[in-house]
Amino acid sequence: MAWRNVWRNRRRTIVTVSAMSFALFVMILYSAMVEGYLEGMERSILDLEVGDVQVFAGDFRENPSLYTVIEEPEKLIEPLSADGFTASARVLAFGLAAAGESSAGVSFRGVDVEQDATVSNIHEEVAEGRWLDPGDPKGVVLGRRLARILGVGVGDEIVVLTQGSDGAMAYDLYDVRGILRGIADATDRSGVFLNQSALRELLEVPAGVHQIIVRRPEEVDLAQAATRVSGFAPDLDVQTWRQLMPTLSSLLESSRSAMVMMSFIMYVAIGMLILNAMLMAVFERIRELGVLKALGVGPFEVLRLILLESGIQTALAMIAGTVCAAPVVLYLRDTGLDLQSLAGVSVMGIAFDPHLRAVITVDVFTSPVVMLAIVVAIAVLYPAIKASAIRPVEAMHHH
Repeated sequence: MAWRNVWRNRRRTIVTVSAMSFALFVMILYSAMVEGYLEGMERSILDLEVGDVQVFAGDFRENPSLYTVIEEPEKLIEPLSADGFTASARVLAFGLAAAGESSAGVSFRGVDVEQDATVSNIHEEVAEGRWLDPGDPKGVVLGRRLARILGVGVGDEIVVLTQGSDGAMAYDLYDVRGILRGIADATDRSGVFLNQSALRELLEVPAGVHQIIVRRPEEVDLAQAATRVSGFAPDLDVQTWRQLMPTLSSLLESSRSAMVMMSFIMYVAIGMLILNAMLMAVFERIRELGVLKALGVGPFEVLRLILLESGIQTALAMIAGTVCAAPVVLYLRDTGLDLQSLAGVSVMGIAFDPHLRAVITVDVFTSPVVMLAIVVAIAVLYPAIKASAIRPVEAMHHH
């Protein structure tokens, strides 16, 4: 009887099911794209320079000093590796770079080329030329804006000046091996990457590092990772990327909240549509429902009948919406949207990836489906209760 009643007014049923299907389609697509955007942003933060956790000596973060170093980084890196983490140490310094008549303040990042590749993908972000090579100690890689400021390209020479550990002026000539794509504002404007051995020689710092970047295993969450790293380095300053970049962390969390709010608004609109459609269905059939009750059909059976009718429509909408959304989400996962017009745009100082891809997870599909079912169940309760409370005598006299 419920199936027959659903198709008695085909136009209204088709409109109602189509609206629910479209809403489900939009929410699945929206959830997949937002998750893809958030995952892409977090991946950009972690994979390029920040990592999951960073370790510093003393108050280096607040007062960077050439002399504030982690004396024996191997004592931390080795147990972390044994525990499933990957880690790489960097030597940091500040100074001046010049070419021709141009000069700029720079930040030097001395990296262990092989080990750094296990914690960072920055070696894959070279737009021109090549990444560092241990066999070329005089080769450096520059941020793109810095290269533009200095007016240099691949193969050109730059002179760098800084203060050595003995307090004397240290300077040398280096060849530009590569120029990076847009990474982050600070890196683009002032980043100079060079072999750690070359920077140590320039600074006359034979041992110790200023920063250790740590990546956690997939099965370990960020809080647990920080606790475990702190256990290996109780006297060092251990910071997660969320602590290092709290504003950006809040932005990602607020984006998730915005997704929930958008979903709520969409489902409220669908709930109002369902409420209106089911109320119309009840008012059109008041005499019929009155006859059913006069024949002995109880209030519970009437309530169940109305709920079954809405359940059938919801099930049809779920099937249609999911079937339509699945191939689109698969396409957006594999191909994505090429937003080249946004190339170079940064979010909170981090370069925005112009290739936006969807992410497929169980929640991307199940959450919209469950929310639709809940909203429909709430929306249909009032008309269902109203139908079950109809009095047979009044219903049969209804015009």
